Amino acid sequence: MANGLKLAAAALGVLVLAAVSLFIGVSDVSLASLLSSAPDDRPVQVLLISRIPRTIALVLAGMALSVAGLIMQMLARNRFVEPSTAGTVESASLGLLTVTLLAPDMPLMGKMLVAALFALAGTALFMQLLRAVPLRSALVVPLVGIMLGGVIWAVTQFFAYRFDLLQTLGAWTIGDFSGVIRGRYELLWLAAALTLVAYVAADRFTVAGLGEAFTTNLGLNYRRVLTLGLSIVALVTAVVVVTAGSIPFLGLIVPNLVSAVMGDNMRRSIPWIALTGAAMVLVCDIIGRVIRFPYEIPIGTVFGVVGSAIFLWLLLRRREQLG
Repeated sequence: MANGLKLAAAALGVLVLAAVSLFIGVSDVSLASLLSSAPDDRPVQVLLISRIPRTIALVLAGMALSVAGLIMQMLARNRFVEPSTAGTVESASLGLLTVTLLAPDMPLMGKMLVAALFALAGTALFMQLLRAVPLRSALVVPLVGIMLGGVIWAVTQFFAYRFDLLQTLGAWTIGDFSGVIRGRYELLWLAAALTLVAYVAADRFTVAGLGEAFTTNLGLNYRRVLTLGLSIVALVTAVVVVTAGSIPFLGLIVPNLVSAVMGDNMRRSIPWIALTGAAMVLVCDIIGRVIRFPYEIPIGTVFGVVGSAIFLWLLLRRREQLG
């Protein structure tokens, strides 16, 4: 009961941040202007076409990426992996570049599916590398993922340079919600559905995180659970990259911060991780919109600074614990 009340309070906090997000921007959208405007007037149209879709996109992306990071950490059995430190984001970007070069007129859903296939392949490659490389320290795992992502990103940039798409590639991957309007964020509802699937399958992912032998002894198909988890991660990553670009370190720091308080019970942690991820994304987006008003700093840049600082703190903290 107490946990339910705390969750309700956290959800209320996210709603407050979302309400604040609705009224920040260059256009004059305030309660007074909305109450004095007709449905076709500019303040109402800005709210409906831009502000509400952007805020919903921020919440959905924050929730989905945070839960995807938790799934990766459980399956890789390492607290320092997530889509941006395992080559998943870079693979999705390569898939998006590939479909842009070969089939530029493909519908958005098709581009998302291609990006998801590339993201799934890149994540599977990362998992195979973990099996093949002798890992004497848990801190080596994210380094392997970062190196893999660096190689994939170098290949992506090479082809983008050859075909004069470097600027387009940068626009895709910087993590910017300023261009999100009605009709350009609806794919993120798929990410929300995948988050619900992750919650339903939470116990299976928890068991899979204990190892293949243990999972098999309990009667679960380890390969099937692994495929389900990696598919959720790949699809969520592809949807977010196609919609607004990448948000680095989100799926890493949020599960770690929540697990420090809640423990490793995945089913219990997922609602907290989703709400914390949404709150952090909203806060960083608000900071990016007000720090140099009326200009915006992309959320990918803001969260990159905040996330990298927390990532380093987590690494140093883990090293002290191991030492």
